[in-house]
Amino acid sequence: MEYAYLGKSGLAVSRLCLGSMTFGGQTDEAESARMIAAFLDQGGNFIDTADVYTEGRSEEIVGKYIKDRRSEVILATKVRMRTSPDVNGFGASRKRIMDGVDASLKRLGTDYIDLYQIHVWDADTPVEETLRALDDLVTSGKVRYIGCSNYLSWQLMKSLGISDFRGYSRYISLQQQYSLVNREADRELVSLCAEEKVGIIPWAPLGGGFLTGKYRRGETPSEGRLGTAKTGESSWQYRAEDKNFAILDTVLAVAEETGKTPAQVSLNWLLEQPCITSPIFGASTFAQFEENMGSVDWRLPQELRQRLDEASALPDEYPARFLNKFRRNI
Repeated sequence: MEYAYLGKSGLAVSRLCLGSMTFGGQTDEAESARMIAAFLDQGGNFIDTADVYTEGRSEEIVGKYIKDRRSEVILATKVRMRTSPDVNGFGASRKRIMDGVDASLKRLGTDYIDLYQIHVWDADTPVEETLRALDDLVTSGKVRYIGCSNYLSWQLMKSLGISDFRGYSRYISLQQQYSLVNREADRELVSLCAEEKVGIIPWAPLGGGFLTGKYRRGETPSEGRLGTAKTGESSWQYRAEDKNFAILDTVLAVAEETGKTPAQVSLNWLLEQPCITSPIFGASTFAQFEENMGSVDWRLPQELRQRLDEASALPDEYPARFLNKFRRNI
């Protein structure tokens, strides 16, 4: 397993992050425990969960099975989504954050969280309130680093600017959807993260399973994440587009040439993209887990990587195409 520093910090994390969104739900406790143990045994140290995953069961399972190896693990969780019917049971207010961290610590069975992330921007709470609450958690020792997820570029930059101006702890990471079939972050977020030294930890790095190669044109799936999600980012309505199937065709061809699986090719491509620290992969079965773990410790040939780049690239858009004309070559 290879490692990288997360953003502008000295925190070393494995190049793959084990996602636990299905733990306690689609993935039962025994299979979840097996994945956690194998991940740590193979050098992985970065595990991501959230207070909302499987109604808190995910945090409970993760906490239970890292307990004896807690010091080895970089434990990440998130706060913001609704976890109770109470009027203050969601959001990024000081109350929600303070209540949320205590509840997460209890479920995780630990006294500190390595990376505490705001799950989604909260337009109803002043960003200063959110950042001050997070800074207080770092000062208290309950949290060691902070990050965010699902932010627009201006929201991230505003947060970083306020943190720098106020002397608060700043976000070291951005958890954002990013894959061969979803490269919208390339428009502004990737260059912003490069400039501000914020590490990107992509979610849905396989496009909700689309890039595994098990889906075909004209065949609506009835199972798996794409078959069960009726709405949302990883639903079939967003994935079953001609441009995505064209990308998948390239992935399948590259997989055949390299002797790797489509999932391994897709994850390996992602590992070499700018600012990408650790893709967050999920697995419903141990076989999927083992396949995904096979995406590290090798490199795609440059010619094949370029084919994937070209197949998945965003259209040449203003103002990027305009600004690129004025770059100095010295």
